Amino acid sequence: MDAPCHVKPQMNKISIPQGKLAAALILFLLSIKPLTAWELSGYVGIEDMVFFEQPTDPQQYNNYLSGVIEAELYHEWDNGNQIFAFVPFFRGAQFDSNRTHFDIRELTYVYAAEAWEFRFGIRKVFWGVTESVHLVDIINQRDMVENTDGEDKLGQPMINFAWIQDWGTLDLFLLPGFREMPFTGVNGRPRIQPAVDSSQARFDKNGFARQMAYAIRWSHSIGDWDIGVSNFYGTSRDPIFLLEDDATGKIKIIPYYQNINQTGLDLQATIESWLLKLEMIVRVSEIDTTFATVAGFEYTFFNVGETGLDIGLLAEYLYDSRGNRAPTIFQDDFFTGIRFALNDVQDTQILAGVIVDSNTFAQFYNIEFSRCFFDNFVLEVEGRFSNGAAPGDRAYFFRNDSHFRFELSYHF
Repeated sequence: MDAPCHVKPQMNKISIPQGKLAAALILFLLSIKPLTAWELSGYVGIEDMVFFEQPTDPQQYNNYLSGVIEAELYHEWDNGNQIFAFVPFFRGAQFDSNRTHFDIRELTYVYAAEAWEFRFGIRKVFWGVTESVHLVDIINQRDMVENTDGEDKLGQPMINFAWIQDWGTLDLFLLPGFREMPFTGVNGRPRIQPAVDSSQARFDKNGFARQMAYAIRWSHSIGDWDIGVSNFYGTSRDPIFLLEDDATGKIKIIPYYQNINQTGLDLQATIESWLLKLEMIVRVSEIDTTFATVAGFEYTFFNVGETGLDIGLLAEYLYDSRGNRAPTIFQDDFFTGIRFALNDVQDTQILAGVIVDSNTFAQFYNIEFSRCFFDNFVLEVEGRFSNGAAPGDRAYFFRNDSHFRFELSYHF
């Protein structure tokens, strides 16, 4: 859930280029205007993750503290046609060294003309319309040590050209530099058992073929409908997992990244109080061809009782043709949820939902709450709970990992 309050909305973001190129770009742009013409914003916060049950691995703990800081240096000139933004991010975490990490969420230059835009550097791009999962969102790697909901992303080096016409916007992407998915370490929670051994990661392709990816997307609004059609070719951001025995006979889990060609479709219709949503993908690899989709709706009751309160009801169905072979635990599931937006000065928001496995009836509950205090402070509370997963089900790994996450942050 994005932090509310008086925080300037950020552009699409990203991470980690070559040091000399980054330094040269910063020095050049700083020379254009005095530093006083630049905007600095961001936040610092402290987080506590509290787990209710004893861990399944004695190397894990029940309480994890961490601190976080993210800043944005932003500047625009040439009547807003040229933009520069730099967004570094750092989290220092207790116990789990994998969760202590630094990233450049964004280091980007944008030039906007009347009918086209050119974007260069490290950025973050989001595609998708559904609530429970984002199948078509493939440009950036997910930062899974930051949050297991997959909403946080690592920056991706890219060159992006957008051609803006009456018939829609055509985005072309050149994506150099593949970034592996970060995983919780042996001391961290939540995680599968045993911990993923990222040091042994394997790939379909190596060298240039592994590091370079390409994408194209057409998007347009036609009446009540927002449409996006995309294609991605390169190393998949989502690994599949291999089980192997190590030298001592213990099982180890190794991520395997396939080279894929993925075609995606996202649709959203806004019809009065209804939002109708659909995402679907077809993914072709050297191993197989798979299909996945998520479809549903959101219906909103606006200004209930003339209090300013908006209440949204959500329902979605999730399907993955790979079944138990899929890297996700959601292959044939139903999601229902409810969203409260108080539309008050404090920007209070609550989202609660549950995903139910249609075969095992295992449940995965999620609660998110955010509220501003004293203009600059934001409190975020998240609850993740699971119930009913049976032995042999991949979700069984997380049977003792129900937890609350509290974060208090100061925005400047």
